[in-house]
Amino acid sequence: MKHMDKLSEKTCPICDSKDLMVFFEVLDVPAHCNVLWPSRDAAQNCPRGDITLAFCPVCSFITNLAFDPSHLEYTQAYENPLHFSHRFQEYARSLAERLVDRYNLRNKDIIEIGCGKGYFLTLLCELGNNRGVGFDPTYVEQEKNSEQKNRVKFIQDSYSERHRNYPADLIVCRQTLEHIKNPRSFLSMMRKAIVDRKDSHVFFEVPNSSNIFSKLFVWDIIYEHCSYFTPMSLVHTFSSCGFRVCEITEEFEGQFLCLHARPSSQDIADSECEPSYEVNHIASDIPSFGPNYRIKVETYRRKMEQIENQGQRAVIWGAGSKGVSFLNTVKNLQIEYAVDINPRKQGMYIPGTGQRIVPPVFLRDYQPDFIIVMNPIYGGEIEHLTKNLGITVKFVYA
Repeated sequence: MKHMDKLSEKTCPICDSKDLMVFFEVLDVPAHCNVLWPSRDAAQNCPRGDITLAFCPVCSFITNLAFDPSHLEYTQAYENPLHFSHRFQEYARSLAERLVDRYNLRNKDIIEIGCGKGYFLTLLCELGNNRGVGFDPTYVEQEKNSEQKNRVKFIQDSYSERHRNYPADLIVCRQTLEHIKNPRSFLSMMRKAIVDRKDSHVFFEVPNSSNIFSKLFVWDIIYEHCSYFTPMSLVHTFSSCGFRVCEITEEFEGQFLCLHARPSSQDIADSECEPSYEVNHIASDIPSFGPNYRIKVETYRRKMEQIENQGQRAVIWGAGSKGVSFLNTVKNLQIEYAVDINPRKQGMYIPGTGQRIVPPVFLRDYQPDFIIVMNPIYGGEIEHLTKNLGITVKFVYA
């Protein structure tokens, strides 16, 4: 691999180990999976980057050595909210209710880092009559009633030290830390911002990378995600930045890792912070990941060729990261459309491959033979929607 000769220059951004092991590489992938492109030509000529994953055998952190943040620009054209799905709404509401109860979030101050379009922070504030401040450069102004305006403020900016004066009983950060090249620097900055507010708590949610590398959730490998966390590496990261990890759980059928922590005044030994359940033996999965990845990709390529050879039509359902990764990885597919229930994505085009994104109702006229479901957790919801549309179709779970 082209980065192997530079391996001696690389250190783990979490534990400073110099024993990083490069184990996987894929080149020329879309830099953004969730940027809306208004034309097929623009989508096919989107910015691209390389992925070269390296594993740290000391803390189990995985990083993209080829990551270049200059390829990315998080603006209002970035669109990745999932709350249009009833299944995801159920999860988000359940999570919000649990956080309100766990931290007695009633008439309290909440900060959300990477708040997206503000759905979750607004929910937290409504459930407990709380006050919230959300930070995200991709935030798009939403219509709010007068009560919401008094409760919630959104700042179209990344959270940084210049925002340290905002008080917080709870800092929430969901699906954001994996986008940060040096998570330890970011968390150290956040810890300084908390200063001596020892009653503050933090809650972070990240993709569960143990599933990616042990269960071959290969469509979750995208350029935007330069940092991949296992339970062990997540604990190591926070404990080395002045936090005491209270609990790590797996959520959303194991797809997410959720961490609860609070600021600590002393360094904490890793042994004090290990997850309450046995850490996946990810190190044993790393050497075989590349070959297994190629086998899985080839399996789906043959499956799609078989559909095409039989004169049948297929669409993918899910124009988010998984769908973009699938289309750009399997490649050269005779798939014309990607279905998504997010109305802001409809009429736009998939980065890299250029499929048009359509609403579910489009399928009534198109009548595909197969729907490729990009995230099985939404399978029941998708099958219910297609049944209500009067569409008879076969489902393939990617």
